[in-house]
Amino acid sequence: MLAGLYGLVAPHLTEKQRRLLAGAAARALGRGGGARMARLTGLSRPTVYTGVRGLDDSPDPRGRVRRPGGGPKRLAERDPGLLEALQELVDLDTRGDPQSPLRWTCKSTRELAEALTAQGHLVSDDTVGRLLRQQDYTLQRTQKTEEGAQHPDRDAQFRYVNDQAKQHLAAGQPVISVDTKNKELVGRFANTGREWQPAGWPERVNVHDFPGDAAGKAIPYGVYDLGANAGWVSVGTDHDTAAFAVATIRRWWEQTGRVLYPKATRLLVCADAGGSNGYRIRAWKAQLARLAADTGLAVTVCHFPPGTSKWNKSV
Repeated sequence: MLAGLYGLVAPHLTEKQRRLLAGAAARALGRGGGARMARLTGLSRPTVYTGVRGLDDSPDPRGRVRRPGGGPKRLAERDPGLLEALQELVDLDTRGDPQSPLRWTCKSTRELAEALTAQGHLVSDDTVGRLLRQQDYTLQRTQKTEEGAQHPDRDAQFRYVNDQAKQHLAAGQPVISVDTKNKELVGRFANTGREWQPAGWPERVNVHDFPGDAAGKAIPYGVYDLGANAGWVSVGTDHDTAAFAVATIRRWWEQTGRVLYPKATRLLVCADAGGSNGYRIRAWKAQLARLAADTGLAVTVCHFPPGTSKWNKSV
C-alpha cells in the first residue's frame, strides 16, 4: 500500500518533498522504517534518513530544494576531458599564436558542440559558449565584405597582427580595436528587450520603422582597449564616416587613453577591412595622420582579413 501511494504521489513532488514524504512514512513505521521505505521507494537509506531529519527543520522561505553546493557536479567535472577536447577543437581552427591577446575561430558554438558530441562529449552549444567565456574568450561579429577569395597568407596576416599587439602591450603602449556597432533609428520604434511597466500598460511605439519618421539615426562607434580590458562607445547622429571614426579615437585618447598611458609614444589600432575604417579609405588615413600630428603618437593600423570572426582574449 505504501509503495503504491508513494508511486502515485512522487512524480508530482520535488526532490526535497519526496525525501520528506519517505522520511515521514519511515518515522511513522517506527523501528526499521527507514530500511523498509528504502526498499519500497527505491531511495537509498541515507536519503530516507535525510528526509527523517529534515522533518525537524524549519521550512526554507526561499523554497530551496537542495542545500547550498548540492546537486549534480558541473559538466566539466563530470566529463574531465571536455575542456581539453574543446581547446583542441578551437586550436585547430584558431589562427595565430594561442597565447596571443587576439584569438579568433572559424567555428560557431553549434559546430563545436556537434564535434564534441561526435567525440562522446554530450554538450549543447550554449554550454560551449559558456565554457569559452570561462576560458577568457569573447565573441565578435563576422565582418561581411565582398573582397573575393581568401588570401593564401591569411594566417600569416593574423600572426603579424598578433606580433604587433604583443610588442605594443609588452612595451606599455596602448592597443585598441575599433568597429562600428549596429545603427539605430531615434524615435518611438520597437526594439528588442523588455522593461518593467505597470500591467497592461506597455510602452507604445510606431507600427512601422520607417526612416522618414525618425528624429535621426544613432551611430555607435566602439573602441576596445586591450590593455585595460575596457570599452568606449561614441554615438553620432549624422553618418558613419572616417572623420567620425577618428574623432571617436581622439575623444577616447583625450578622456581616457592619455590618463591610462601617460608615457605612450605609439598607438596600435586594429580594425576590420571595410567600413569607415577600411584600408582603402583615404579620409581614414588622412584623419589618422592629423591625429598623430596633434597627439605626438606614432599611429599604426592593422587591418584584419575580410570575412573573419574573432574570439578576443582579454589580457
